Amino acid sequence: MSTLLVYASMTGNTEEMAEAVAEGVKSTDESLTMKEVMDAYASEMADYDGILLGAYTWGDGELPDEFLDFFEEMDDVDLTGKKAAVFGSCDSSYAQYGAAVDILIDKLRERGCEVILDGLKVELTPKSDEKEQCRQFGSSFIGKLRG
Repeated sequence: MSTLLVYASMTGNTEEMAEAVAEGVKSTDESLTMKEVMDAYASEMADYDGILLGAYTWGDGELPDEFLDFFEEMDDVDLTGKKAAVFGSCDSSYAQYGAAVDILIDKLRERGCEVILDGLKVELTPKSDEKEQCRQFGSSFIGKLRG
């Protein structure tokens, strides 16, 4: 089994989450490929059993600009039989809390993917207990992926 983790981070919050999720995945001895979204292609998702996406929410509830090409490329990828989960840092000062996480979950499902964990949303910079939640998210994902 192999897992791909793709994320976008502007201020480092989602990157911190991604690193903690990756620690959780690696604690299960699962093979993990981790990429920033600008270095990834949506077509790569077809080569993995598990897919983890991380994105912060921009503006009034949009995906960050650097995620848009990847998101559009997802329309050309059949993810039937793949399993996925999504996480991201959020800002409760906006009307839609963590909408990027929800947008990505919807797109994964639309492409045939089974989303096996609820989206993980963290307010701004993850604190130590939230980093632990991220690690748990990573290891839980692998448990369900293997299950």
